[in-house]
Amino acid sequence: MSKYDHLSKEQLIALLEKRDRTRKLGLVWEHNELEVENALNDDFVLMDLLPEWSCGQTPYRNLLIEGDNFDALRYLRMTFQGRVKCIYIDPPYNTGNKDFIYNDRFVDQDDIYRHSVWLEYLFVRLTLVKDLLRDDGVILVSINDDNQALLDMLMRQVFTEGMRVGSLVWRSRAGSNDIKGAGVSINQEYVLVYANPKFSMNGLDRTFAAYKNPDKDPDGAWRMFPMECNKTFVERPNLYYPIHDAANDVWYPANPDQVWRWSLERTHAAIKAGEITFPCRGWMAFDNKNELIAAIREKRVPSSTNGTSFLFEDMPDLDFWVGKKIGIGKPQRKKYASEFGDSRTPFNSFILPNSEIIEDEISVGGADEGARALRSIMGKNVFSYPKPPSLIRLLIEQCTSNNGSDIVLDFFAGSGTTAQAVLEQNHIDNGNRQFILVSSTEKTDKEPEKNVCRDVCAQRLRRVIEGYSVGKQNVTGLGGSFAYLQAVKIAQSHLQTDIRHDQIWFALQLLTFDAVEPFDADKTIHCVETDQHRMLYLQQSTPDIIEQANTLLQGDTKPTTLYTWQRNGVMQRIPFEYVTVEQIPDYLIERFAKGQGLRLFPGSWRKPAALSVPSF
Repeated sequence: MSKYDHLSKEQLIALLEKRDRTRKLGLVWEHNELEVENALNDDFVLMDLLPEWSCGQTPYRNLLIEGDNFDALRYLRMTFQGRVKCIYIDPPYNTGNKDFIYNDRFVDQDDIYRHSVWLEYLFVRLTLVKDLLRDDGVILVSINDDNQALLDMLMRQVFTEGMRVGSLVWRSRAGSNDIKGAGVSINQEYVLVYANPKFSMNGLDRTFAAYKNPDKDPDGAWRMFPMECNKTFVERPNLYYPIHDAANDVWYPANPDQVWRWSLERTHAAIKAGEITFPCRGWMAFDNKNELIAAIREKRVPSSTNGTSFLFEDMPDLDFWVGKKIGIGKPQRKKYASEFGDSRTPFNSFILPNSEIIEDEISVGGADEGARALRSIMGKNVFSYPKPPSLIRLLIEQCTSNNGSDIVLDFFAGSGTTAQAVLEQNHIDNGNRQFILVSSTEKTDKEPEKNVCRDVCAQRLRRVIEGYSVGKQNVTGLGGSFAYLQAVKIAQSHLQTDIRHDQIWFALQLLTFDAVEPFDADKTIHCVETDQHRMLYLQQSTPDIIEQANTLLQGDTKPTTLYTWQRNGVMQRIPFEYVTVEQIPDYLIERFAKGQGLRLFPGSWRKPAALSVPSF
């Protein structure tokens, strides 16, 4: 029996047309579009706030979501579309060594569809997440050497071609054994970088330690740089000329494979201005042409490090060099520190371990730092292969700003390293970044009670925020807060009766603001506001409650959005032009479906009877 036997003719045609529209050069794997679409449409995702697992003072500025990240991303797409600055994920590497849980079971090396399952698993999640990014947003994805090519091709299919920035190489070990048995040591991992057009790395502070001013040059500190370019004398004959040190009457020939960078006129002007330095390595001279040719044949004339002679027998002006002082070495140009208009230098794509610090390279902790950092906080080993906080902190520092409220998302949060890195970076540069983490329970049939999100991730973050002890040493907390949210799904057929006021309130807050206040069941009007905007939610819409809302709205004309179960009746009684009235739950339903590019849930929407919303 074929897996297509149950489809109608219309469904088969729609499936084929969709495949024709989306077919492109790239990966091919087992993919069922109808199954994905049904999964997206089958239910509505909401959040429950668990105060007992939350941390810090309200309003909660950060979010920790327990649940399948497929469900969490559908919710975030409804509430945070176009608002996330930086996404970092460390997804399962598909090694087959119990690193990838799918449908409550591990996908092992013997599964013939292992790669297809892994690719499909990531594809549907990356497709959901791309619309969360701001127009200057970036997504960074860690991956190992084995699957780097597969993941890069997958991301090329999900994201537009112009979004691919490249990849960073992280030396995860200072040294390692011959893993492949072929004399090749795989001791690096990759961070793939895809970004929207307005994104740019922050760069690193330029180092001017090598810039000196020994000759008291009025233009300030300088250092020497080569004068050659990457063109040959055949390609740029106008840049192939001798340079004359008039003070010592020494002539310097050009390298025929790398001629001078500047024109003759520019070089003369630079010499006159004192911007050219000449070596003090001596000179040679030849009284006649025969002596010069003999020296060329015996390779006794100035040459490059790769052996290219600067003088050769058939050069057009060989006679010019007879009787001249031919300088040994090469002139160099001064480059002044003041020439750099930007004090930052581009971010290097190679990230080395701390034990291999090299000048002008970037260094962070190796793979072992992640385990040590988590063990010091939790007091024992509770999670396998966490990334080092210093690596994630470096990426966050490069991809976000400390003078805004940039949101950092990690939907493969695991033990919570990304949140710790955000808190640490905020502490370092007094930043105001916020994090959203999604961490699953990772339970299986053999471990039904396992809950990594609650027992590892939340515990770790709580200790980082509030402080903890390592042996006899007390570590001061970094401060902050997070709301512990639990993703719940409501079948569309039950949404009318099962959706709760608190779930609506949390969604409306996250749609409008970057923080969450708990729900107070005793209130009939819920209000949150900033200097720029105000949001109201009316649990009920009786005349006296609407009158209370009018009183609240009077006097302050800031833009306001009022959500109600009786939009038409409320609009008739709210006279203010600066107030927009939206219908609940229709507004959320439309955003949830529209954000995924899917059909709206079928059927007409009525007020849930359990909520007892009065009519007029």
